[in-house]
Amino acid sequence: MKKMLFLGSLFLVACNSHKLVTDASGVFESDEVIVSAEQNGKLLSFPIQEGDTLAKNAIVGQIDMSNTVLQKQQVQASIAALKEKTTDPHPQIELVKRQLAVQEVQLAQQLRERTRTENLLKADAATQKQLDDINSMIDQLRKQIDVSRQQIALDESNVATENRTVLSEKAPLEKSAAQIQDNIDKGRIVNPIGGTVLIKYALQGEMTTMGKALYKIANVDTVTLRAYVTGAQLTQVKLGQAVKVFSDEGKDRYREYPGTVYWISDKSEFTPKTIQTRDERANLVYAVKIRVKNDGFLKLGMYGEVKF
Repeated sequence: MKKMLFLGSLFLVACNSHKLVTDASGVFESDEVIVSAEQNGKLLSFPIQEGDTLAKNAIVGQIDMSNTVLQKQQVQASIAALKEKTTDPHPQIELVKRQLAVQEVQLAQQLRERTRTENLLKADAATQKQLDDINSMIDQLRKQIDVSRQQIALDESNVATENRTVLSEKAPLEKSAAQIQDNIDKGRIVNPIGGTVLIKYALQGEMTTMGKALYKIANVDTVTLRAYVTGAQLTQVKLGQAVKVFSDEGKDRYREYPGTVYWISDKSEFTPKTIQTRDERANLVYAVKIRVKNDGFLKLGMYGEVKF
């Protein structure tokens, strides 16, 4: 029994004396996005909470835009009123067309009458004056028909010009309505990226202003370990390289993750005070970024270590 206790104590000592040997250390971080208000107004709804997981393009809140909605309705009413300002050319033109139809019937009748009179004149049953009178009437009717046709064209042109002048106001009003609608749309708070809410800066019912921060969000499904290596270690690192990443779980306990190097700084910098490289005598180091799939245990700001 004493022998077994002795062996057990030796095992614990061996475990406690074991230290993880790594090549570099750093801090876990992620691209954080601060979502700000795009309009002024009261937060009618803003139900998100810190720690919530939000989908990309999800609507997470609404700013009061009732005054802007009224502005759009006013513009839309102005657009609708333009139709009432236009002139319908059909009644006036229809009247002239009926006059033209009568004149064309009269002309056809006089042409027949001229033919009959010419035949009578050949048989000495009519006089030249009768034929001249008919020709004069035909000439007069033709001129009246030309005038009526010109009147129709003129009326159509005048009315079209007047209507174009009125309707020319429609395009600027429609653009104004579209601009107002864009402002209304900006009253909806749309989440830009999928991720987890880190900090909430505003509450429902508060007044907000354009540019005011509402919440901070980051995608923590995949995090980045920003580590620092010395110039001597730089030759061991390359883009796309698979590495081992460790997070501290307690005294002499580590959780291992696979990682991939996706960025290497091309400029050296002074060692951050919070980071210790393996070679503590080196003053200048290079930053590397390692992408790590998060299983939920990695938190932003935690320290991590890497072995190349």
